[in-house]
Amino acid sequence: MRVKLALVAALALMTGMAGAETPAEVPGPAPQALMETASARVLNALEADRETYRKDVRKLTNLVETELLPHFDTEYTARLVLGKYWRDASPSQRNRFIKAFYHSLLGKYGTAVAGFTSDRLKMLPFQGDLASGRATVRTEIQLSDGTMVPVNYSLRATASGWKAWDVTIEGISYVKNFRNDIGAEVSQRGLDAVIARLEAEAKAGGLGS
Repeated sequence: MRVKLALVAALALMTGMAGAETPAEVPGPAPQALMETASARVLNALEADRETYRKDVRKLTNLVETELLPHFDTEYTARLVLGKYWRDASPSQRNRFIKAFYHSLLGKYGTAVAGFTSDRLKMLPFQGDLASGRATVRTEIQLSDGTMVPVNYSLRATASGWKAWDVTIEGISYVKNFRNDIGAEVSQRGLDAVIARLEAEAKAGGLGS
């Protein structure tokens, strides 16, 4: 349940390879404001037409890609998830993996994302030093039984603004979890087989070609 909620929260707040920039070079809003604004836009859209988003995964995908994905460093996340296998992957394999990985998650958990409501999300005061080029936006998500679960978003400064790249739930990083699982699968079956599985999952969820 917590893993599912974590992925839902990540998609509900989501959205380079370059190194972190200094704060003076980072355009756009600061991490806390960025996450608050992006999440508010998505949640407001869901509230206005929730049933349509529940039934139409492609409409939900368009909402996520328009409002959230520009603020999420999908390439950097994919690079971390693949680990050592990213280095030997071809440009085509990398692009396919990024798209398939994201779409497989949304295909699995899109319905749950459409049901996410603002009263289950609490943004906590920001703590940290932006001069480091790294930031953590802390939130709490309420489970169906009323339990509050800490969900933290890791962001990095880039030349195009602050970008989210990881979600940590109760101290567990989703990037690390996927890196362990996918790394083991790539080792056994090969990268093309893993990409094909993710693409199949995305298609089964109503996404992909």
